[in-house]
Amino acid sequence: MKKLNLDEAKIARGRELAGQIVEQVQTYINDHSTVTVERAILRLFGIDGVDQAEVPLANGVVARLQQAGVLGKGVVYWLVNAMLQLQQSPQQIAEAVVEGRLILEQLPQKNAEEIATLAGGLAKEALLRIRCRRRERTELISRYGKGPEPMLYVIVATGNVYEDAVQAQAAARQGADIIAVIRTTGQSLLDYVPYGATTTGFGGTYATQQNFRILRQALDEVSKEVNRYIHLTNYCSGLCMPEIAVMGALERLDVMLNDSMYGIIFRDINMKRTFVDQFFSRLVNGYAGIIINTGEDNYLTTADAIEAAHTVLASELINEQFAFRCGMQPGQLGLGHAFEVDPGVTNGFLYELSQAQLIREVFPDSPIKYMPPTKYMTGNIFKGHVQDALFNTCSIMTGQGLHLLGMLTEAIHTPHIHDRFLSIESAKYVFNTMRNIADEICYRPGGFIELRAKEVLDNTLHLLEQIAGIGLMEALAEGYFAEISRSPEGGKGLEGVFQREPEYLNPFIPLMLEGVCEDD
Repeated sequence: MKKLNLDEAKIARGRELAGQIVEQVQTYINDHSTVTVERAILRLFGIDGVDQAEVPLANGVVARLQQAGVLGKGVVYWLVNAMLQLQQSPQQIAEAVVEGRLILEQLPQKNAEEIATLAGGLAKEALLRIRCRRRERTELISRYGKGPEPMLYVIVATGNVYEDAVQAQAAARQGADIIAVIRTTGQSLLDYVPYGATTTGFGGTYATQQNFRILRQALDEVSKEVNRYIHLTNYCSGLCMPEIAVMGALERLDVMLNDSMYGIIFRDINMKRTFVDQFFSRLVNGYAGIIINTGEDNYLTTADAIEAAHTVLASELINEQFAFRCGMQPGQLGLGHAFEVDPGVTNGFLYELSQAQLIREVFPDSPIKYMPPTKYMTGNIFKGHVQDALFNTCSIMTGQGLHLLGMLTEAIHTPHIHDRFLSIESAKYVFNTMRNIADEICYRPGGFIELRAKEVLDNTLHLLEQIAGIGLMEALAEGYFAEISRSPEGGKGLEGVFQREPEYLNPFIPLMLEGVCEDD
């Protein structure tokens, strides 16, 4: 229900400006690729495993083509050219390249049309596997149902995938609807994907394909037990964003954190690299039916939640436009914001309520991801539990979609099972006792909440006008978001970006944009 009397023309103008901003970046994206996009393509073709030094085969093949100066045509061109001549599988060719028995660029080059035809057929086969996993999800949700919104979203972060599986199942039995397995500290800065099941990790667990498989199996088991489909979340941000998106699609993850802005600002990943990576990874996520989460909630950990509220909405509008250009639908956009107003501020809850309602109304068809208080959690577990209860109240009052539970022990330690139980119990109580409150309340015309929302919307338009004038890369360089500045030429990973040559071949991009599948 629309309750803030927002000017729809202003919202439309915000989307128009965001579209202009994104189109400037899309021009750059369309002319470039990256080493991790090319590695993701190899993974889609079924190439898996590591060499004797535990370097992924995908890395080895792409690195050799980059060193030879021929990657501008794309890894597909060279791989398929070899397949036509050697009558071998992608896996066999990758192994031969890495072992030094085959130099791809030294083979005679087949007719470009012949290469493109085979490449297109292989890409359709790969996408059919993803579509099958998407159908599995749809069928399981139809069979078991899922939790009502706001869906209860909790974090597991032991470092050991087998312990993660135990704790994830325990959280589901306690009432959680979405389990996020936090990625180990620093993995976003690795320019390769670790291999196999892992039992060590600091502040989280390595994101690997086998770990995804183990957790998916554990949650499928508990879904049957609790008669409710339990969603699995992991991260595909960082330097390997497209590869992890592919792994998530193949192992039927349901939600993935996927946001270039977060990586640029908070991980100092080069913006040119991650804009290109984000495009391909969101194509994969969109095709797989995965919900993406964006990271605007993090802006308020470094900037003031009242003064910088408009930067959150501006970034969400930009992220929405990026996603639309990847074929994603509004129902897949878990745009992020957070309950981070200083608890000492008079009427702080009203500020929070206004912001949450504003974002809900601007993105009515998106499952908004609402994040709990972290910045002002002090270790006082009693006050922290009250802060989380107010967060829960704001969420149910404004109809948020994905509700990441606050922990009373935030700022003390990684949550124990019982910490999660208390948080789930509190949220379930608030949501149940206030289930239909949003249908019963409206906000006073001309009152604090309405006027505050209109002020934030006006400030958002002003900011978007500025960014449209100078470009998103320059805005990031000037620190428009989160009060952190990043250079277009700085950060990590720029050496992995390359210009596409006219002959560049990547059949996945048009196929995913068109939604083409073998049985469509």
